[in-house]
Amino acid sequence: MPLLDWRDARHFDASRNLPCVLCGKPTPMRSHDREAVHKVCAEDWCDHNPHSNRFHN
Repeated sequence: MPLLDWRDARHFDASRNLPCVLCGKPTPMRSHDREAVHKVCAEDWCDHNPHSNRFHN
């Protein structure tokens, strides 16, 4: 799977860190659906779940 393109500022919440929905560690990163998730965690999840669109556009 190609890397996710999260350059858009909407993927970053400068006001607070929340627990990543996948690993539980704090992150300011947000998915397209505003879930708190590290980009690396989301990419790993997508690699293991290729038929899901959870973290894709």
